[in-house]
Amino acid sequence: MQRNTFIKFFIYTILTIFLCGLFVYYLLPKIGNQVEYNSEETNLKNDQALSVPNTEVLATSDTVSVAESAPVINPIVVTHIATPKEVKAVYISAWVAGSAKFRDSIIKMIDDTELNAIVIDVKDSTGRVSFEMPDPNIVKYGSIEKRIPNIRLLTDILHKKNIYIIGRVAVFQDPYMTKKMPSWAITKKSDGTVWKDHKGLSFLDPANKEVHDYIVSVAKGAYEEGFDEINFDYIRYPSDGNIKDINYHLATGETRSDNIEKFFKYLNGEVKKEKNIPMSADLFGLTTEATDDMGIGQVWEKAYPYFDFLCPMVYPSHYPPGHMGYKNPNAYPYEVINQALIGAIKKTDKIAGDKNKIRPWLQDFDLGITYDKAMVQKEFKAVYDNGLKSWMLWDPANKYTPSALQLETTQ
Repeated sequence: MQRNTFIKFFIYTILTIFLCGLFVYYLLPKIGNQVEYNSEETNLKNDQALSVPNTEVLATSDTVSVAESAPVINPIVVTHIATPKEVKAVYISAWVAGSAKFRDSIIKMIDDTELNAIVIDVKDSTGRVSFEMPDPNIVKYGSIEKRIPNIRLLTDILHKKNIYIIGRVAVFQDPYMTKKMPSWAITKKSDGTVWKDHKGLSFLDPANKEVHDYIVSVAKGAYEEGFDEINFDYIRYPSDGNIKDINYHLATGETRSDNIEKFFKYLNGEVKKEKNIPMSADLFGLTTEATDDMGIGQVWEKAYPYFDFLCPMVYPSHYPPGHMGYKNPNAYPYEVINQALIGAIKKTDKIAGDKNKIRPWLQDFDLGITYDKAMVQKEFKAVYDNGLKSWMLWDPANKYTPSALQLETTQ
């Protein structure tokens, strides 16, 4: 009798455990899959907690696609703002953009000054993409390094402050992708191996169609995450190293600048064809005065038709000794930038262009000469004296001079 009771107890116990297992298996995953997001959150310090994987939410300016198993409350919908008539921007790296403490200080500076725009690295000259993008043409190469944990939260915060967001894409200098895809790289004429400059840096081949498509994917991916404009940098051949050993892959009768112009044309057609995404191009400062391509393939007149804005990097520190007769051009910011912009306007006028497309990069960094409030404002004066209104300010350390940016001091 006792033996039968024990057997019944054993069977009931096994059934109970089995039923509990079914309950856990079918019900708990449904509970665990529910995710909530708060689009009203504006505290930059909560980035990690609010990070949204791209596999769960893919937001555009028009729609939000949500995985069926992950219902979302108040998702962050990507928006865009129109290009201001006068763009006054500062650059920050992706690392700074991803740090709440540092970018808070930059945003406060924008709030407190005449600044109305910010330039953030989407893909820098290391070749790494700064945040998650769902495009398989990017994901498959492993170039994404999540330096900005929640890009949609950041672009949402900036747009709520009416800050125009420019995404910087370093195009051809790319040591990551040249290692990942050596067939995409600029190669040596001598032995066909990957060419490198004196610093050991390698470049993607401007004539390679796969490179073109990859860059287009990065540009479109940034726009889909909330960037208002894409700024293309390093759109050139290398400037240093054993240039004579570069295989430029030139067709008969074509030049380096022809290859670069083909890229510009393709970029314009692909990036703009659906949503007319604003585009700007960074050019060497000397392109405004040079009569050739300076060995890098950049010609002002060949870039102008394909971009909404041309951004000559007229940093006085980057002009060679003897330029304009100055032993150290860096000590003469007004004079150097004034002449550069006069040249840019002349070249633009010759092709019946609009000088308002000229938006120079200026410097707010020290390189042998201290750039304080007075020096930075001399640069602004050179811009305004040429009838231009827009500029972008560069400091690789992202440490700017707020006193130079006050509204009342630059009018």
